[in-house]
Amino acid sequence: MNRSAFFALIWLGFIGYATVVAPPSEPDTFALIQDLSTGQWNGINPLIVSLFNLMGIWPLIYGSLMITDGCGQRIVAWPFAIASFGLGAFAVLPYLALRAPNPGAIDHPTRLLHVANSRWFGVAIALGAVGFLAYGVLKGDWSSFIEQWQHSKFIHVMSLDFCMLCVLVGTMLGDDMVRRGLSDRRLFWAIALTPLLGIIAYLCLRPPLTTHPETVQNPA
Repeated sequence: MNRSAFFALIWLGFIGYATVVAPPSEPDTFALIQDLSTGQWNGINPLIVSLFNLMGIWPLIYGSLMITDGCGQRIVAWPFAIASFGLGAFAVLPYLALRAPNPGAIDHPTRLLHVANSRWFGVAIALGAVGFLAYGVLKGDWSSFIEQWQHSKFIHVMSLDFCMLCVLVGTMLGDDMVRRGLSDRRLFWAIALTPLLGIIAYLCLRPPLTTHPETVQNPA
């Protein structure tokens, strides 16, 4: 099975699971989403608040990688990056299915590319991610969250979406490392296998793009 078919099957399987297998939607789901979106968090489990906001952090992480990866691809990356704000892995997986391995040099970096590769952008992502992660872990009610995960489609699918994004981030990491002259496989796996914290540390500390990264072996 080639990589495109692999990601396409995961995408279809995830859609099928969310539609058929996941728990049914609860009547107050829309109200919950509205409260989470507008900052009305009183009475909402901090773990859900944290998860919801981290799902807004992930598109920034993927956007930083996808905008760079999209240079030289036959498809445009930014529509998928924007769609991921509302759809998460449901928007990322089609991009992964359509893209080709792309560790080549970038000849004409754009202003958007400079922003996506800025260390300050990575630091801002890290501060938001660590803040919401700490808020959820330290103040959240795990027993209540597990119960809601078992009965609410929104929370159930959002949780699995978060896990899916943690797993998929390594698919573009190798090419991104090559563009920066990094070839340490141990570093690659340390980043890829450390959920969320690994990739945000990478975005903060990664070196700038190199001129001829195609001469470096892909660490993946």
